[in-house]
Amino acid sequence: MSASVALSLENIYETLAISWPTVVDALRGRLTKKICDDRLEGWARAVVENACLTVEVTGRENLRPHETYLVMSNHQSLYDIPVLFHVIGPNVRMVTKKELFRVPVFGGALEAAGFISIDRSDRHRAIRSLDEARALLASGTHVWIAPEGTRSLSGHLLPFKKGAFYLAFEAGLPILPVTLCGTRDVLAAKGVLSTAGAKVRVTIHQKIDPRPYTDRGKTGRDDLMSEVRRVIESGL
Repeated sequence: MSASVALSLENIYETLAISWPTVVDALRGRLTKKICDDRLEGWARAVVENACLTVEVTGRENLRPHETYLVMSNHQSLYDIPVLFHVIGPNVRMVTKKELFRVPVFGGALEAAGFISIDRSDRHRAIRSLDEARALLASGTHVWIAPEGTRSLSGHLLPFKKGAFYLAFEAGLPILPVTLCGTRDVLAAKGVLSTAGAKVRVTIHQKIDPRPYTDRGKTGRDDLMSEVRRVIESGL
């Protein structure tokens, strides 16, 4: 297998191909969640197929229909995003860094489709972002957040940020831990060249109920963070 800038460009094209019409539909007042979901589903499938990925899923039975989750996963590559949409389905929105929302066209599409911008340098804005995430969860849309906050260069878990666990306490909905392995073989963190033909392993773990942890305040939150970390790490 050889790394290729052509594959990276092909999948950038796939991303722009759904971004332009999403922005246009939003400006015309014609954008719906179903339209966004359909586009995200097609995009994820196309990116996975273009990269010739073999995606092996363990624990699919833990993803139960008609149940809403706060999805937490490790973060190794930009390919984590299409793989997760491909496995979980399009009824999910990501909490992601504010810088992506400044990218022309792409950032507008993220906002229009209901993705959530978070500014960790501004506590009040970060709290508002978590409120938006809580509203999404209440509406029946899964929210996906990577507690590491950024992609791991080594593939090992980075320290977890606490914001995801404030959200878990406030939403009171089950956390669905997911471990992603192999995506960094397609495109490493900070990399440019994509490599086709990688084998990607996705482990969907049993849900974790945050409610037993909430009565213990900060100690409970720290314990919940440790448990989620332990579970995600167990799949690496």
